[in-house]
Amino acid sequence: MDDMSLRIPAGASLIPDIASPSSEAPSVGPIPSGDGGALSFKDTVKQLLSDVNDKLETSDQNVRDLAAGRTNDVERVVSSVEEANLALQYTMAIRSKLIDAYQ
Repeated sequence: MDDMSLRIPAGASLIPDIASPSSEAPSVGPIPSGDGGALSFKDTVKQLLSDVNDKLETSDQNVRDLAAGRTNDVERVVSSVEEANLALQYTMAIRSKLIDAYQ
């Protein structure tokens, strides 16, 4: 295979959603071939950062809602904070690997 670029289908989330556990294991589809709907590396990174930012904003809003008394769902708040934390750690690990590869 000559093309070593990462191909992610358009609209696919790069960060797993752990806030809604399911009883079944996630299904993994086939890796798409060709250029149909695949994202470039730049688009992939932009999507990753957008997903992480969304998780951080959701977590922040959930904490504010809990502090203001608009919600009593502590489990949801804690899981969203942990999900945002894991997403940020994942992003920082990718950043470190990219910097190491560049140097």
